[in-house]
Amino acid sequence: MMTKSRYVVLALAILISLHYILSFSHEGYGRYTSIDNLSKQWAGFTSKPGPIETKVWHEPPYKTPVPDKYYVEANSTTTRKANAVIVLLARNGDLNGIVKSMTQLEDKFNARFGYPYVFLNEEPFSEEFKHIVSGLTSSKIEFGLIPHDHWYQPDWIDESKASASRKHMQDNNVIYGGSVPYRNMCRFNSGFFYRHELLQKYRYYWRVEPDVRFFCTLDYDPFLFMQDEDKKYGFTISLPEYDATIPTLWDAVKEFVHQNPELISPDNALGFLSDDTGDSYNKCHFWSNFEIADLDLWRSEPYTKFFEHLDSKGVYYERWGDAPVHSIGAALFARKDQIHFFEDIGYRHEPFQHCPQEPAHSRGKCDCDITDNFDREGWSCLNRYDRIFT
Repeated sequence: MMTKSRYVVLALAILISLHYILSFSHEGYGRYTSIDNLSKQWAGFTSKPGPIETKVWHEPPYKTPVPDKYYVEANSTTTRKANAVIVLLARNGDLNGIVKSMTQLEDKFNARFGYPYVFLNEEPFSEEFKHIVSGLTSSKIEFGLIPHDHWYQPDWIDESKASASRKHMQDNNVIYGGSVPYRNMCRFNSGFFYRHELLQKYRYYWRVEPDVRFFCTLDYDPFLFMQDEDKKYGFTISLPEYDATIPTLWDAVKEFVHQNPELISPDNALGFLSDDTGDSYNKCHFWSNFEIADLDLWRSEPYTKFFEHLDSKGVYYERWGDAPVHSIGAALFARKDQIHFFEDIGYRHEPFQHCPQEPAHSRGKCDCDITDNFDREGWSCLNRYDRIFT
């Protein structure tokens, strides 16, 4: 006859056995009941648990030069390419600025590598625009019209509240504070550009704006680098967002994380965004007018739910730019090592520029002043990116 203590031991053994059986046979149960997940429920920002080995970093990944295997020798061509595209959001009136940007990008990179272009506009492109742009490259170009619902302010927005917010920002000299078209653009870039039918066949993209400059010859393929090295998001400039444009954005982010802790990536880049483990936002973001990224990052379930949450809060009631939205999304839904600083790509979008330092400056034959580099200035956020690896 079994004693009471033996019954207790037997019951515990059965419970533990059931726990392990369910852990292995039901993925959701295993994730939810893991020690890692249960311990992180007490923190404001949690990460998806799992048997993922966390790499110990001693310096940011970009400190290791791009391997020579990605470089193409002068006067030679490459046959291996990534499934990638160059994306430009433009209007017909941006033609001169597009000519400047494309001419430099072709000269410094794409004439050799031959990636296609997709142009997007909320109105049809003129025949003049298409003719002139098509003459700048031998690569394939497609011109797309943005669907109405992806661009214009949705009907469910409380226009009285939105207009009052715009007036308040305009009265306080907030840049683009009174502009509805600017908000349309930010919302489109945040949650819709990657849904366009012309982009569905691609995996990676390089976002290019009118009137930007590229200073350096790029003798390697950044798309293949992103693909082969499992990178999700690439940037050149990082800086703090204007606080008056996003007063409640971080509250919305924290609410989403609290409701969806299982969606946050292990070993994420929260330390780039927050100096106090997520309690507040330090306003740092990647300047999204330049980005080379994986479209599947935005197509993923975590980012889709994240954008839908932010959109439900009413992007039009403040002036949430796509730069902080993309940056927060990348930092939370990718591993920190999947976010790459393209130190060797020289780039300028007024009024800031990134000029590569040595030895990248010489290797790229960069035509920018090496001392005119945003990262040298005290309010660059590159130091916060660097510190998450050290």
